[in-house]
Amino acid sequence: MATTSAGLEGVVATSSNICFIDGDKGILSYFGYNIQNLAENATFEEVIYLLWNGKLPNRNELGHLKSALIAERDLPEAVTAFLKDVPQDSNAMDVLRTAVSMLSLYDPLAGDNSLEASANKAVKLMARVATIVTSFDRLRNGKAVIPGDPSLGYAANFLYTLTGKRPDDVMERVFDVALILHADHELNASTFAARVTAATLSDIYSAVTSAIGALKGPLHGGANEAVIRLLLSTSSTEDAIAKVKANLSNKIKIPGFGHRVYHVVDPRAIYLKRMSEELGKRTGHSDLFEKSASVEQTVRDLKNLNANVDFYSASTYYSLGIPVDLFTPIFAVSRMSGWTAHILEQYRNNRLIRPRAEYTGAPQGQPWVPLDQRS
Repeated sequence: MATTSAGLEGVVATSSNICFIDGDKGILSYFGYNIQNLAENATFEEVIYLLWNGKLPNRNELGHLKSALIAERDLPEAVTAFLKDVPQDSNAMDVLRTAVSMLSLYDPLAGDNSLEASANKAVKLMARVATIVTSFDRLRNGKAVIPGDPSLGYAANFLYTLTGKRPDDVMERVFDVALILHADHELNASTFAARVTAATLSDIYSAVTSAIGALKGPLHGGANEAVIRLLLSTSSTEDAIAKVKANLSNKIKIPGFGHRVYHVVDPRAIYLKRMSEELGKRTGHSDLFEKSASVEQTVRDLKNLNANVDFYSASTYYSLGIPVDLFTPIFAVSRMSGWTAHILEQYRNNRLIRPRAEYTGAPQGQPWVPLDQRS
């Protein structure tokens, strides 16, 4: 007999080789590689290759992927023109969603839904999503778009084309690790949305656009923006603690805490906390880390909730000089690797995703009431 679960909690919707999570033990891995191992040793490009191919690349394979990503960085002129013309106060996720969808209009492979063509389109999406985000920010601020530097890796090039400054080794590595930590997370809302769309045999651009729409929501990707706005709205550590206590007493949720899957500390939050502290010291934002640490302890003491990936990513991104409303688009930049991996996996072993709903409406057999007799 079919059972229901609000929010599909605990429901296994498909099988996948890509990502493993043990929420009771705080384990996250991609193709069997523990996230701690990847965060300490891998580059983001290596993780992209791993998610797409199920194995770490050798030197030649990694070089080929890097070259392909560099070759596909530039946007079609029409997409750049769109970014230039959008209203300055446009929501960054709305712009990203629309620009990514536009890419399909200028892709000669758009009508080819074969696995090979879809894999080629995944490279284009991975390369160009970063260019969309950085170009949009510069254009809305009246600055010229900075062409990518082929000598820089993915993380460093993003920071360079966003800020106009080449990041030092520490800042590059911090951002590289942040991208790795956000790359995939099994059947989260946006990835599930992507797989549902792909399962209809729609194209990869449509599937990724669905994912971006889901990520926009404050209960998914938008939480890190809410975290930094909370921190910036307080004048001191004591003020932050007082505000959190007041919110909790009024049953207002604190963003960046709790997780549907993890019942212990989110393993990604462990690394982001370290990076937040280190960057805060380097960039003069130690107060943000101190507020964050105090808020984390307060929420744990009062609600027994742990910080999730969004909580310390907020202060980390802020210390990197990233505008607040780009936090969620950057989530999309990283998660593009996971979305495209799941879409390709869906194509390889496809079955239409069509769950059922438990009916809770009016009793069946309602009598028809003529229009002039209805109250």
